[in-house]
Amino acid sequence: MFKGLDPLLHSELRLAVMSLLIGVEEADFVYIREQTGATSGNLSIQLDKLGKAGYVDIEKTFKGKMPRTVCRITDTGRKAFGQYVEDLKSYLKL
Repeated sequence: MFKGLDPLLHSELRLAVMSLLIGVEEADFVYIREQTGATSGNLSIQLDKLGKAGYVDIEKTFKGKMPRTVCRITDTGRKAFGQYVEDLKSYLKL
């Protein structure tokens, strides 16, 4: 039987964010926005959901007078992403 896919990661933008973060130590908001093509508002909402789930750490600082948001995938996020990939593979084996 098919395993349920993590609904948090099954969203296109959240999956794109996690896919970016899995391969880097950290990424700032502007980089993620540019890579995903998301609007600032939508990206902010999706990052907040990932942060509340414990999948992503979000650090808000300032660089000079400019705000800077840096995101890092957590161990929980890595495990969830890995499980999501494995669950997708199980769908493809049929």
